[in-house]
Amino acid sequence: MVETVRMILKKKGGAVWTLPPDATVYDAISMMAEKSAGAMLVVSEGKLVGIVSERDYARKVILKGKMSRETKVSEIMSSPVTTVDLERTADECMRLVTEKRIRHLPVVDQGQLVGVISIGDLVKAIVSVQAETIQYLSDYIEGKHTQTVATPAVK
Repeated sequence: MVETVRMILKKKGGAVWTLPPDATVYDAISMMAEKSAGAMLVVSEGKLVGIVSERDYARKVILKGKMSRETKVSEIMSSPVTTVDLERTADECMRLVTEKRIRHLPVVDQGQLVGVISIGDLVKAIVSVQAETIQYLSDYIEGKHTQTVATPAVK
């Protein structure tokens, strides 16, 4: 079985929390804490324009001595954003996050933001598929999977 982004979102849910680019970094960090999220999507006039993560906060605010209540999300967000569609597989997404060194993938369907998946969601999906495969193979070896073949009646 191959897990797609569509299947991952169906299990996880499609909740997406967004901020405008002029929100403060403090607002973003507060919302991340409230939602137990590692990143927030930045949307302007209905369009995805960036993503801001805890990593952005640590590297672009804390380490540079900026003030989170004065710094705008637009100043530290990562842009452009790498997105995926609903038909991408978990394996394809895992390769993408590894290659790009990112942890979150916004999901876009026909130009509309419909969800976001994290590297944790991908690991969970891949492990689940591997567990199912192992169980199937174990059952097969133990003879629990038998095929019934229809034979024509002899006259």
